[in-house]
Amino acid sequence: MFEPSQADVRRFFCSVYAKAQAGQALEALETIASLWMNEHPEFHAELADLDGALASMALPEDGKSNAFLHLSMHLSITEQCSIDQPRGIRQAVELLTHRRDSLHDAHHEVMDCLGQMMWESQRAGRPPDGNAYMACVQRRATQD
Repeated sequence: MFEPSQADVRRFFCSVYAKAQAGQALEALETIASLWMNEHPEFHAELADLDGALASMALPEDGKSNAFLHLSMHLSITEQCSIDQPRGIRQAVELLTHRRDSLHDAHHEVMDCLGQMMWESQRAGRPPDGNAYMACVQRRATQD
């Protein structure tokens, strides 16, 4: 299993951003990452500065959104939907997308569930609870 370091993740996103800006050919995963980057112009300055991105790893977030974590979550949710794992995630995200009239907004709601699952897992020292995650996503997809 591939487990990139925090620096690897930042290098990946900064590299993809640079390639996209230069009009270079992108691999499949890079294309998906680039599409999500386009949805977040507020992250472009960070993505354009690899040295700054690597230097800021040791700094506290100061309530600011972490561009690299945020984009990683978009990629994770996209991958989950593409293979329907956990089972039912694709349908729930599609329903949520329809209800919100936006895939982007749907992803942000799913991120809340994903973040909650990861936080609870880390706090309890247990593996992530995919059932609780799916229940959260399904609740959001079906509630008014």
